[in-house]
Amino acid sequence: MKESSIPSRLVAAGVETAWEAVSASFERFCLTAGIATLTEMMQQDAVELCGARHARSSDRRGYRWGRTAGKLGFHGGKVAIERPRVRPRGDDAELSLPSWEAAQAEDWLGRWAMNLMLINVSTRRFGRAVRLPEGDIAAAPGTGVSKSAVSRRFVALSAERMGEWMAADLSGLDLLAIQIDGMHVTGELTLLAAVGIDGEGVKHPLGLLEGATENAAVVQALLDNLIERGLDPKICRLFIIDGSKALTKAIRRTFGRNTPIQRCQVHKARNIAERLPKHLHASVRATLRQAWELDDAAKAERLIRNLARRLEQVAPGVAGSILEGIDEMLTVNRLGLPPSLRRSLACTNIIENMMGTIRRVCRNVKHWRDASMALRWTAAAMQEAAKGFRRLKACKQLPLLRAALAAHQSKYANQGQLETDVLAA
Repeated sequence: MKESSIPSRLVAAGVETAWEAVSASFERFCLTAGIATLTEMMQQDAVELCGARHARSSDRRGYRWGRTAGKLGFHGGKVAIERPRVRPRGDDAELSLPSWEAAQAEDWLGRWAMNLMLINVSTRRFGRAVRLPEGDIAAAPGTGVSKSAVSRRFVALSAERMGEWMAADLSGLDLLAIQIDGMHVTGELTLLAAVGIDGEGVKHPLGLLEGATENAAVVQALLDNLIERGLDPKICRLFIIDGSKALTKAIRRTFGRNTPIQRCQVHKARNIAERLPKHLHASVRATLRQAWELDDAAKAERLIRNLARRLEQVAPGVAGSILEGIDEMLTVNRLGLPPSLRRSLACTNIIENMMGTIRRVCRNVKHWRDASMALRWTAAAMQEAAKGFRRLKACKQLPLLRAALAAHQSKYANQGQLETDVLAA
């Protein structure tokens, strides 16, 4: 429980009773001590509600009504505990005991199930993970460690947490960059996810949406969801994508046609190399890397165009692919960012690493029943991945990105004002 107000004498009495069982096992000692302490706490609650036994008082709120058996979470399952019942005077309803309510509100079973399933313990092996087969606290029938019971708890808790996460307010996040990418779950189901990077370099999973393909309608729905939750579309941010035309179209429609979009250089280099003979891989990759390392965006563009011109004879289709989206390949260079910050923001490695965690968490799922199941598992995996997020490597240089975005926004705002003045004249 989150807070404890147990009198020391009650704890001592419970521990003294439990100490007799420590010779059997420490686990048995912990269980016995916990039950004894909770029992004493419930008895104290009953005294506060009803007064001392056999005492007459006009201030008491209720009266004792026997005892009943209840079950409480322990080691991923349930243990039976007897608790007193209290009823108010002149009413058939039952008064709740604060200690019992607090113990049940912890949802230990749900958190056990959630945690173990996120580290790839299957529902069939859940009982072995939380109770030793040869242990002296066996899993009796009704203890809640069956695969069905575990699955129900995971579904309930993952749905609750996903609902809270998908409705979280984003207006308090100072986001400078957003990465968006999709993941194919099945042949007919694609999940689109977004991760943001704030001014301190902290990474935040922002949203998740399902769709048949990574088309403009799905991307637009995800962006609309982010805006509804507080993402200001008037603030200039850097968007990092894998090159999908649907992503580019939806981003420019929502945040403005001059929104800076960086195409993932890792994806681009891989796509080019896959279409070339092996003996050209090293030289083409070296040329692309040399262009991306240049501080001068104009020189970098000339270098890439020269590369495309050289490949026109051996692979004309690849030459056209190199020039496709060349403006978006060099966005971080045009913003004038330092090399270390460019390397961190010129690819979708952050969201790709998160996708790797999602695949690891979901590898035990053999059959996706529907989109809601995929959303629950993916949302839980994204939150699991967020626990291992570290700050951006070049986080100390993020003020330079902020200044570059402000200058970019001011530049195109002034151009827009000039165009408006010319049309008005």
